[in-house]
Amino acid sequence: MFGLRKNKEAHRFYLLPGMGRSNRRHHWQVLRWTLIFGALFSALFGYLIYMLNRP
Repeated sequence: MFGLRKNKEAHRFYLLPGMGRSNRRHHWQVLRWTLIFGALFSALFGYLIYMLNRP
């Protein structure tokens, strides 16, 4: 009555492979390196365009 659920199966959930804590840590690590690489690549590409457009 107080806090007891009639259907416990309806509130059960499962973690699928790749949904754990280690996958979240890996996701943020990959995202961090992707942002760093993207910033470096865009800076180099911008510098290349700058050098090509100089008189």
